[in-house]
Amino acid sequence: MKYGAIDIGTNAARLLVGEVETIGGHSFVKKISYTRVPLRLGEEVFTSGKISKKKSEDFVKTIQAFKLISEIFEVNQLRAVATSAMREATNSVKIIEKIHEATGVEVEVISGDEEAELIFGTFFLLDFDKTMPFIVIDVGGGSTEVSVFEGGERVASKSFEIGTLRLLKEKVKQSIWSDIHDWIAQHVDLKSPHHIYGTGGNINKVHKLLGAGHMESLSLKEMKALREELNTMSVEERVDVYQLKPDRADVIVPALNIYIYILEELKSKKIIVPKIGLSDGMVYQMHKSATRKKP
Repeated sequence: MKYGAIDIGTNAARLLVGEVETIGGHSFVKKISYTRVPLRLGEEVFTSGKISKKKSEDFVKTIQAFKLISEIFEVNQLRAVATSAMREATNSVKIIEKIHEATGVEVEVISGDEEAELIFGTFFLLDFDKTMPFIVIDVGGGSTEVSVFEGGERVASKSFEIGTLRLLKEKVKQSIWSDIHDWIAQHVDLKSPHHIYGTGGNINKVHKLLGAGHMESLSLKEMKALREELNTMSVEERVDVYQLKPDRADVIVPALNIYIYILEELKSKKIIVPKIGLSDGMVYQMHKSATRKKP
């Protein structure tokens, strides 16, 4: 069965058409089609508190396009969720109604906790020792989720109001850095070794820029070196030299700032990038629900 997962983030909206396959007893989400539109809802939400008429019209057109693509691929189920920017937009309910009227698609605004749960659903399909302590850092445009796992169970999780677009727009409270420090000190045993995993579009791009292989970890040292190099360039130069999309070129340094800060707080010198995200988790969750319903 094919599933369509629409992830409406702070920086971009994405549609993943995928299915779950099992080979040799190992299940994984097979990506059939992936479409990304740089909606940038957070640009307005973090400044004015709401989404403008023009942006909402673009939003509706994006969902219309995603629905058409889903129909072309004959998906069996389509789900749309929105995260940080839509959680904060004062007119989100009105926009959701407008989208439903125009497309028939119901957009769900989910919490940071539910966002993390969906990502972790797919995480456990990965081939690694889940009994070992590990930490997942997910950096988005509007928020950053940090989750701690021990013995295969999530023992602590926190969503912080810091993200790439929020940093870019200077809409982050200065105290957030000390909040992250305090939370880690309270919930992570820094004397015990943890594997660190990073999810999100920016860390995926960093992984690619640094030429790392599948599940090959990135070192803190090379991430810092890349940040320093990018810091010397204009957005236009980053686009030209690294072939980045403009809406990635301006947020990749803020993303590195967040990942590097948290890695240093965790006393860790490397991070593993499995290249899975919210949309993968949505496909897997729909697959599990459909499988349970089968007689």
